[in-house]
Amino acid sequence: MINVVILGAGNVATHLLKAFEKSNEVSVLQVYARSKKIPKSTVPYTTEFSKIVDADIYIIAVSDDSIQSVSKELINKKGLVVHTSGSVPMKALHRNKNYGVFYPLQTFSKDVEIDFSTVPICLEAKTKTDLNLLKSLGNSISQNVYEVSSEQRESLHLAAVFVNNFTNHLYYLGQEICHENNLSFDLLKPLILETVNKLETSSPFNVQTGPAKRGDKGTINSHLERIKDENIKNIYSIMSQSISKTYGKKL
Repeated sequence: MINVVILGAGNVATHLLKAFEKSNEVSVLQVYARSKKIPKSTVPYTTEFSKIVDADIYIIAVSDDSIQSVSKELINKKGLVVHTSGSVPMKALHRNKNYGVFYPLQTFSKDVEIDFSTVPICLEAKTKTDLNLLKSLGNSISQNVYEVSSEQRESLHLAAVFVNNFTNHLYYLGQEICHENNLSFDLLKPLILETVNKLETSSPFNVQTGPAKRGDKGTINSHLERIKDENIKNIYSIMSQSISKTYGKKL
């Protein structure tokens, strides 16, 4: 049994707690949070660093800017201290005796359930012993566990921002265009799903479609004329230029 303490009460901490509670190989001894607004659970919690119990692994699931300040409170702990960030290097925890990274590569929303068995978990540790411990922890909740260096993880996080954060923002812009023209966003959902489903059998490069790939200047100019917001117009232009350049077209 791996004994764990989770530090944090946000989306990542909440989903990790739920996943570990379903595992027969992990015992969450305690949750630390700055306030009493913690995930609904029978696990004991504390708001004081001085009352954090001894554990095999301490998982720091807080904002990137808070990781180092929280880790300093665990300097005297013998257990393995890890953070869950995609962009913070492992060396940010170097003041701790044993340290590493336990990064679940997924987007977490408060009220949306996640099947953790499908979530890739990227691991890094200072020693082989600690890495093996993290592998055991990762395998207890996921079927996709990988050893990834800090540099690789930062690149992976960058790629994730493109395919998740930026893409979702484009969905939002598309939704706004629909609403402004009395159209339901539901009309676009089959298109979104088909675009994603194609990636199961082909590459993004091979499945690209649209006016920018074809070099259809007439359609592009017509779209630009319809866009009144200069920020959105710039996004459309930059994306179109990027696509056309990728496929050797000139706009």
